[in-house]
Amino acid sequence: MPTIEIYTSRFCGYCMRAKMLLQDKGANFKEIDVNSEQGLRQKMTERAQGLTSVPQIFINGEHIGGCDELYALERAGKLDPKLAAA
Repeated sequence: MPTIEIYTSRFCGYCMRAKMLLQDKGANFKEIDVNSEQGLRQKMTERAQGLTSVPQIFINGEHIGGCDELYALERAGKLDPKLAAA
């Protein structure tokens, strides 16, 4: 089972779309609300190589990007192999 982390914030439509796709795939993920604790947005930004927008998605430690990148992986048929990786 891959480790999936998704940095989000409340009322973010892109975050909701990304989570819906992962849920539709049956993937379990850890959601990290960047507004819930001081320092989480900074940690996300560092991990995402300077990107500050949410969502930022990581699968097995690999930075996937945001919602658009997640859906691009899906369209290219590359998301399922990433989700299946142990």
